[in-house]
Amino acid sequence: MGFFIPPPKVYKPAAEVDLGPDSDEHYISPNVKAPRVAGFLVKMLAWVLETPVLGWIVLGVLKRDNLVYKLVSDAEIPEPPLFTATHTWQAIQEQSVRVTESRLSPAERVQEAVACVPAAAQAQLEPAAGFRRWTVRDFHRAYRSGQATPTMVARRFLAAVEECSGPDLNMGFFISCDPADVLRQAEDSTRRYQQGAPLSAMDGVLVAVKDELDCLPYPTSGGTRWLGSARRCAADAACVAQLRACGAVMAGKANMHELGAGTSGINPHHGATRNPYNVGRVSGGSSGGSAAAVCAGLCPVALGADGGGSVRMPAALCGVVGFKPTAGRLSNSGLLPLNWTVGMPGILAATVEDTLIAYAAIADQSKPSPLQQPELNLPMLTRTRSMPSIRLAKYAKWFDDSSEDIRSLCGKALQMLRTHYGWESVDVTVPEIEEMRLAHYVTMGSECTASLAAKYLDSMSEVGWDVRIALSAYGSFSSRDYLSAQRLRCRQMYFHEKIFETADAIVTPMTGVTAYALQDDALSTGELDYINGAALVRYSIAGNFLGLPAITVPVGYDRGGLPVGLQFIGRPWSEATLLHLAYAMQEACGKKVLRKPKVHYDLLTKE
Repeated sequence: MGFFIPPPKVYKPAAEVDLGPDSDEHYISPNVKAPRVAGFLVKMLAWVLETPVLGWIVLGVLKRDNLVYKLVSDAEIPEPPLFTATHTWQAIQEQSVRVTESRLSPAERVQEAVACVPAAAQAQLEPAAGFRRWTVRDFHRAYRSGQATPTMVARRFLAAVEECSGPDLNMGFFISCDPADVLRQAEDSTRRYQQGAPLSAMDGVLVAVKDELDCLPYPTSGGTRWLGSARRCAADAACVAQLRACGAVMAGKANMHELGAGTSGINPHHGATRNPYNVGRVSGGSSGGSAAAVCAGLCPVALGADGGGSVRMPAALCGVVGFKPTAGRLSNSGLLPLNWTVGMPGILAATVEDTLIAYAAIADQSKPSPLQQPELNLPMLTRTRSMPSIRLAKYAKWFDDSSEDIRSLCGKALQMLRTHYGWESVDVTVPEIEEMRLAHYVTMGSECTASLAAKYLDSMSEVGWDVRIALSAYGSFSSRDYLSAQRLRCRQMYFHEKIFETADAIVTPMTGVTAYALQDDALSTGELDYINGAALVRYSIAGNFLGLPAITVPVGYDRGGLPVGLQFIGRPWSEATLLHLAYAMQEACGKKVLRKPKVHYDLLTKE
C-alpha cells in the first residue's frame, strides 16, 4: 500500500510557526471522504471491518483518504510527545472574582456563587411573549415561598418524562428514571423546606446525570446494553455526591450516544435523543440526553461528560449553555474511563448563572489531588459590565469555516460585545487545526480501545453497529500513531500558550452546522455521517486535547429556527473569566435567544 500513501507532512519546529494574522500557514478544512451510511450498509461495513485482512485493508484506505497517515502517523514531527493535557499551577490575575476557601462545603460554595449573581438577571431575560427558562434560583424562591414544593415539581417531572417517552413523542431523553427514588429525594427536600432548613439554593432542584457518570441507584452503562452488568456501580461519582450534598434531586440517567463514540445522539438500544426545537433533528452527542432535558425544561441543570465536545456541541444544538472546565479542575472519580487524557465531567444549564451555581457545587478543592490547582475563583457577574480590556483571539479562516447562518450570527455576536462592552477581537492564526482533530481522534480512539479491551471482546454482539465500526477504527491505531498524536499535542500546547500571551480567550462558533435531520434508517443501526460529524466537532477539540476550559452560549437561531452557539476557549484555570464572557454574551443577546422549544414543559407554574 505504500505506493498509494501520500508523502508524509514534514513539520517545522513549533517555535518557527508564525501565529500572526498574515501567517502563511495553510488552513485545511476537514478532508472527510466518506458518504453517509445507515441501515443495512452500516451492518455490512461493520462485518467487513471485523473480517481479518479485508478489514485491515479497508481501514488502511480510509485512514489514507482522510489524511491520518499523511498528517499524523507517518509525519516528521520535531517535538517530543506530551502524554497528558494537564496544566501546572499558574498565577492568573482574573478580574472581578470572589476567591473561595478550599475548606468550604459544596452547599457553602453554592451560597458563595449565588452572591455573585445579579438579583434581577432573570427578569432581564424574560421576553415579551412570556417564555422563560426557570432557573435554580426560581425553583429555590418558589420552594421557600410555598408557591411550589420539590414533591409537586417532581410529580410534574415524572408525568412529563412519561409523556415525552411515549410513542407520540419518543424523545429519548432518559435511559433510566426511577419514580420512587425521585419522589423519595423530593419528599426529603420538601421536609427540609417546611422546617426552614434547605441545604442550599440547589435543594430540591432536579439534575439529570449522563449515563457515563455513576449515580445510585442506577447502573452506569455508557449507553450500552451490557456495560452496566460488567462494571458494578458502588457509589456516586464525585460530582453527583457534591450535588446531593447540596440537596439536589438526581432525576435519572440521561441518554447518550453509545460509549460516547458518535456525535448524533442516536442510540439504537435506548432510542435517539430528539432535539426539542425540532423533533426531526438530532440533539448532538454524546451528552445529547442531558442537553435536550435542559432544553425541554425538565431540569435547569444536567451533568454530562466531554471528551471531544460532548457537552458543548449538544448544548449548542439544543440552545443551552455547555461548560467544560480545565482538565483536573473537576474530579473524574465515578466517570467511565473511556478516554483518560481528554475526557472529564461538564455542565449543561439553562443559563450562565445556573452554570456558575452548579460549577461552584462540584468544583471541590478540599480533597488531595495529584495536580496542584490555583484557588477557585467565582466570577462576580454583578461586575461583568465593568470589566475592561478583554481581548478575544479570532482565527478568521477557522471562524468562517461554518454555515452562512452560523458565520453571520457569531460575527454579529462579536460585534455586540464590542458595542456593549468595548472588548476587542485580535486576529491570529491557530495552526494545524485539522492535524489536531486527527491527533485527538487517534488519542481518544486508542484510549477507548485500551479501556474496553477486556470487556468488549465478550460483548461485541451487543454493541450497536455504528459503534462497532468506530471501535474497529479505534483498534487499528498503532503505538506509532499514538506517539505521533502526542507529539502534535505538544505542538498545539505551545501554539495556544503563545496565543494566550496576547489574548484572554479564543472565540469561535461552537459548531460548523446546526442540528441536521434525524433519518429513520439510522434509528435501529445508528449511522456514519462523518461529514456532519466533522463539522459538529470542528471547534471542540482544543478544549479536550489540550485540557483547556471552554464554554458555549446561545447567540440566536438559523433560518430554520435551530439554535446557534458561540464558544470561548480560555487559558488554563480561567473558568471565572469564561463565565464572565458567556454572561456578557447572554446579556448582549438578550431576548433573541429565548424562543420556546416545540417540546417544552413548565414544571414550576403548571397547574
